[in-house]
Amino acid sequence: MIDKIRPGAVDCLTGIRSGSSVAIGGFGQTGVPLDLIDALCDRDVRGLHIIANNGGRGLPGERGIGRLLKENRVRRLSCSFPVNPDFFRRYFAGDVEIELVPQGTLAERLRAGGSGLGGFYTPTAAGTMLADGRFVVRYGEGGVVLETLAQKESRVIDGRTYVLESPLRPDFALVKAHLADRYGNLRFRLGARNFNPLAAMAAGCTIVQADHIEHDDSLPPDDIHLPGPFVDHVVETAGETVR
Repeated sequence: MIDKIRPGAVDCLTGIRSGSSVAIGGFGQTGVPLDLIDALCDRDVRGLHIIANNGGRGLPGERGIGRLLKENRVRRLSCSFPVNPDFFRRYFAGDVEIELVPQGTLAERLRAGGSGLGGFYTPTAAGTMLADGRFVVRYGEGGVVLETLAQKESRVIDGRTYVLESPLRPDFALVKAHLADRYGNLRFRLGARNFNPLAAMAAGCTIVQADHIEHDDSLPPDDIHLPGPFVDHVVETAGETVR
């Protein structure tokens, strides 16, 4: 019988190694799988490519993606809002790379990865440095530019310029759900739904922390936000309730 429930977070994360790409669900502080990220920080993994909406806030004692950055575990950050001061210090020092992605484009790139699409055209970023090859991905010593975003292919559709965006297919996804069953079917609560289903769909291996698990029954079909085939491991945690 299918049973994706695991005894603890550490057991779920053994496949993540240095250099892995990891999509992390959440929007701001809502729906972030803090317990899974803490467990990942407790392992000796570095050089991660993190794909997420934002880079944390850089506050003392911060958990989540901010902790990953503070502990220098991130090599590359693909996100929409890199507002963390710790990130910018490391970025301009050449310690971390960034792929800045408009928020809707980030969501759609994950969805494309999970849907098996080869890419899509969008007018977002057309005519900006995110599309013309000028945006700096990585600095070197003394502020020398070592890498920029590649110039994106563009085409005019109905008189408007669009750019080609590629799908995101991370090695792993860390996801927070409100309810889960042993088949891996998930239900999210309110705003915590955000990027979590998209990250789960796109990843090669999806690891979920759930506030509650239905151990004996499966979730009713009408209550399922993300079906179990997209999920590999589920662990029940005492994560914070999203209001």
